[in-house]
Amino acid sequence: MAERKRPGDDAAGDRPEDEAFDDAVADDQAHDVEPVTSGGGTAVRERTENDDKPKSKKEGRSGNRIGGFFREVVSELRKVIWPTRNELLTYTSVVIVFVTVVTTIVALLDLGFSKAVLATFGN
Repeated sequence: MAERKRPGDDAAGDRPEDEAFDDAVADDQAHDVEPVTSGGGTAVRERTENDDKPKSKKEGRSGNRIGGFFREVVSELRKVIWPTRNELLTYTSVVIVFVTVVTTIVALLDLGFSKAVLATFGN
């Protein structure tokens, strides 16, 4: 029987003979799975007995789509760790101070460059 190596067999300290498997076993298992793509990646899903049955349009839906969306939004908002009033005031003041400092730096650079351009090219 032919043996083949799996990815990672050549890693340091591994014994390749431990991870080798038969081609016949791999071929038997290959027809039981089908690739399923969702969002760019490829996942493997095993077939079940119900895969051959036609699915109705409403199967898999849990109520109204819009209602489900808002239920999920509320569910996610409950997971948010909201800041305390003291933290909120601290963060807000830090942002205001930072924006003021950056605005001052940009305004001074603009004033300096405009004076340099006027000095270079004249009025």
